[in-house]
Amino acid sequence: MDINRRRLLALGAGAAVAATAGGVATPAVGAVDTSGAGGVPSDAALARSLGLRSEYAKGQHYVIGGHGEPLVLLPGWPQTWWEFHKILPALAKRYTVIAVDLRGMGGSDKPADGYDKKTMARDVHELVQHLGYDSVNVAGHDIGAMVAHSFAVNHRAATRKVVLMDVGHPDESLYQQPLLVKPGQGFSLWWFAFNQVQGLPEQLITGRSRYLVDYFMDAFPPDPSMIDELSRRIYAHAYAGPQAIRAGNAWYQAFHTDVVDFATYDRITAPFLGLTSEYSYDFMKTVWAGQGTDVRVHKVPGTGHFLAEENPQAVIAELKAFLG
Repeated sequence: MDINRRRLLALGAGAAVAATAGGVATPAVGAVDTSGAGGVPSDAALARSLGLRSEYAKGQHYVIGGHGEPLVLLPGWPQTWWEFHKILPALAKRYTVIAVDLRGMGGSDKPADGYDKKTMARDVHELVQHLGYDSVNVAGHDIGAMVAHSFAVNHRAATRKVVLMDVGHPDESLYQQPLLVKPGQGFSLWWFAFNQVQGLPEQLITGRSRYLVDYFMDAFPPDPSMIDELSRRIYAHAYAGPQAIRAGNAWYQAFHTDVVDFATYDRITAPFLGLTSEYSYDFMKTVWAGQGTDVRVHKVPGTGHFLAEENPQAVIAELKAFLG
């Protein structure tokens, strides 16, 4: 953890932008009803605190509200739709925002299979159709970015514009990741391997998910306080049980299928914006350059991975400028 933190800080990402700047506010721990399971607010209470509403359809939990063109937001691991809570109220003034818990995440169903990103993109497309939209803007972070990429390729007519945040779709390069990384030359993606293991993670993490959440929320952001106590509790609760752990790990176990699917994909034809953290800009700019016909890549200052929570104002500005 300390090595990761030092590496990120050395890359000049130490000046994180305050999350409350410019009217972006985060509900305090006591500001919403915490009478839900484990003392964590219910999704309905959390959605209401943002002026939105919590819904469920087609096996998926989602939060919706606002006015204007539809904007679907897809979160990553180990988070839920709540990772967008700092940007949703501002975006809802211009767009109809739809923040979705992916298959296996939060309040969504956790079936035995179907965790390849093509199937998860189909889930999202079915939800979009259920809501009455022929086409949407889609933005994803982390695992959600993989699903958003698959959505843009497999449901081209339904994709107006696409935003991918800090992560690319699984491809053959995953098989080249080193087991050991030399000191000072980056850090190991150890959780990619750990999450491949079946059964053991559930035994180790059940009831201890807060340790996992805190590790990532402390290791990556230059300023870990940007991921506040309420958010950490929400994420830990979402991954506390064995079925939630199994389902989240299944996203990683499906990477082999994702790699095979990716090899068949043409480039994204919808306008494509890539947003990266401080440390991944150069790498992701190169990766994304060949994956679309209309690509632009921008860096979000002061961030380590959790872009929408670490610098929400910059993410809001980027999305508005790109989506129009």
